[in-house]
Amino acid sequence: MYSADIVIDEISTDGVADRLNLGNIIASTRDRYDNALPDDLPVIPKEVGEYIQWGKSYDVQLYMMYISQLIHRPGFKKLTDDAQSWIISSSNAFARAWVLGVWRVKETGEIVKLEAEK
Repeated sequence: MYSADIVIDEISTDGVADRLNLGNIIASTRDRYDNALPDDLPVIPKEVGEYIQWGKSYDVQLYMMYISQLIHRPGFKKLTDDAQSWIISSSNAFARAWVLGVWRVKETGEIVKLEAEK
């Protein structure tokens, strides 16, 4: 329960909340907040982002993404040495981008957000 719920419950007893439509305003605000992107998105190289997109599209497990030289799947292109080094040296950022499904591209500042499966 959000702390605002308690306040709304108290206000509702005298009908003020109904007149101000506060319940809908708070619900709308919560929805926008829940859908907002985190402020501290992982920043990753473009090539690594493309690798994450590829891995997600083939449902590759995260641990397998760290051993890319062993992956033999359609459409897999071998990573450059720089990308492999970045993944290992920045494994926390790589894993956060993987789990969140959203990141900022280092070279362009663009935000990439993977669509959730339906």
